Amino acid sequence: MTTQEIVSKLWNLCNVLRDDGITYHQYVTELTYILFLKMAKETGAESQIPEAYRWDALIAKSGIDLKKFYKELLNHLGENCTGRVREIYQGASTNIDEPKNLEKIITTIDGLDWFSAREEGLGNLYEGLLEKNANEKKSGAGQYFTPRVLIDVMTRLTKPQPGERCNDPACGTFGFMIAAHEYVAAQTDAFFDLDAETANFERTEAFTGMELVHDTHRLALMNAMLHNMEGEITLGDTLSNLGKGMKGYDVVLTNPPFGTKKGGERATRDDFTFPTSNKQLNFLQHIYRSLKTDGKARAAVVLPDNVLFADGEGEKIRIDLMDKCNLHTILRLPTGIFYAQGVKTNVLFFTRGKADKGNTREVWFYDLRTNMPSLGKTNPLKAEHFADFEAAYEADDRHSIQDERWNVLTREQIAQKGNSLDLGLIRDDSIVDYDDLPDPIESGEESIAQLEEAVDLLQSVVNELKSLQIQEV
Repeated sequence: MTTQEIVSKLWNLCNVLRDDGITYHQYVTELTYILFLKMAKETGAESQIPEAYRWDALIAKSGIDLKKFYKELLNHLGENCTGRVREIYQGASTNIDEPKNLEKIITTIDGLDWFSAREEGLGNLYEGLLEKNANEKKSGAGQYFTPRVLIDVMTRLTKPQPGERCNDPACGTFGFMIAAHEYVAAQTDAFFDLDAETANFERTEAFTGMELVHDTHRLALMNAMLHNMEGEITLGDTLSNLGKGMKGYDVVLTNPPFGTKKGGERATRDDFTFPTSNKQLNFLQHIYRSLKTDGKARAAVVLPDNVLFADGEGEKIRIDLMDKCNLHTILRLPTGIFYAQGVKTNVLFFTRGKADKGNTREVWFYDLRTNMPSLGKTNPLKAEHFADFEAAYEADDRHSIQDERWNVLTREQIAQKGNSLDLGLIRDDSIVDYDDLPDPIESGEESIAQLEEAVDLLQSVVNELKSLQIQEV
């Protein structure tokens, strides 16, 4: 039985739980509690689990006794154990009401071909479940899952090295850090080429992250454990003062959550130079400030289009980024690759400078969005979609690349465009003939635009007058 077949079998068990009203995301969390015990037995890692609460004790129960024991087990492991076991089970509770359903899941898991699963890698099996969950729209988990193809491209191009500290400040299920770990392992013959101290560092310190959502944090811990990674994964909000201590990194790889702070309030971090309610702009500030100032520390970050053109604090943050870092490449991603259709995203690649000024001289853009087929479940993102981009990115002389999707703007040209980075898109073939487009003046579009600007200006004056009246009162 292949890993893919095991994943399908486990995923189909979710149908058993529909009568209990359990969501897909709850199901994966519930599976994590049970799989942890089974995988600990399969890998000979049960020493951290009290003997009375190991897999053999669980599989021996049935009916009402099983349900009672399972609740007792969750509570005991979450309160009385230490290390990863405590972290995974802390605050755990079950949503399964029907004992027969619980028994069905446990017996099915016990009967799987675990020899094949171990051969192919238990981490791969678990990541397969997470991917299934992310691709199921009803689960709402897509926001925590970046397509593995994109993760791998970003990781290959940032090239994490042995001894470097890597971080994801919005780590979701820890996919970026697992890819970075696997990249370093592949370069070092699974760490055998490293001395004992460096190999230990890779396992225990090199790859870290922070995750805000408790259930997702649990999945990240499980994912890391199955990949033999023991780096710290903190439950918390990077945009709170808890995130101030996250700094001194060599590599940051991340896809921060989209949107604004609830209620429109600004980030609670008191060390941000440019406070804003826009989460992505705050994450961007955090990321480039968290890098070492050695001229080598680098980041690759997925961000939505609004970060490229937002005015006010957005423009100031982009200027600060281009001052402190060499923002050398922006990849304009196709639509349809994330959980929300139509969300337009980009990957920003930058390197922190030694000084705080003048680090960006030019920015290269690669348009993988225009004239691209619609991507989604039926036409998923594939590695070959990135082949031309990777070739251009890695070229010794970027100016020698002949590719219409690949172009460059100097820092001066970007400044002339109001420091907007919403640039680099090519001619859209869906517009049949640009020369036949109506003249904006003749069509009245320019007049309409001017009228809209006047309305916006008038509205701002009215708001200012209201503010003054409130202050006088």
